[in-house]
Amino acid sequence: SFLQGSKLEIPLWLAKGLHDSKRRIISMELPKIYREAWRTVFSADANVVDLHKMGPYYYSFGSQLLNFENPENPEIAQTILQTFISRFRRIMDSSQNAYNEDTSALVARLDELERALFRAGQKGLNDFQCWEKGQASQITASSLVQNYGKRKFTDMDG
Repeated sequence: SFLQGSKLEIPLWLAKGLHDSKRRIISMELPKIYREAWRTVFSADANVVDLHKMGPYYYSFGSQLLNFENPENPEIAQTILQTFISRFRRIMDSSQNAYNEDTSALVARLDELERALFRAGQKGLNDFQCWEKGQASQITASSLVQNYGKRKFTDMDG
């Protein structure tokens, strides 16, 4: 058994299960990267932070933290949003302009969401360049169009 006020690390899913605003079974301590000191760093220049080192799921974990009643939630939400906005342009610019360059140092510092965006940007550029050079074998319909079977395109001709 644990004494009142004991601190222990538990998985987020368990904390969410135990969290009850009426009975106050647990209270949560904010991870340091979401606290005021780090929010100040992010607001000064979010691009300098090694998000992967600090927490590779910064955005998704931070949004989950907002499920807990915390007086700092509005500030946390604002910091997460502004961090994403300020880092997004640099990530997409790098994914488009750093073609055939070593981008490992940049990618190593990205959160998992940012890494996925970077890869999507590079794939889009690569696909476009292949198409431009005539190397694309054929244009294929997206899965959205393929799954849209209720309305036939031939009906639009008449």
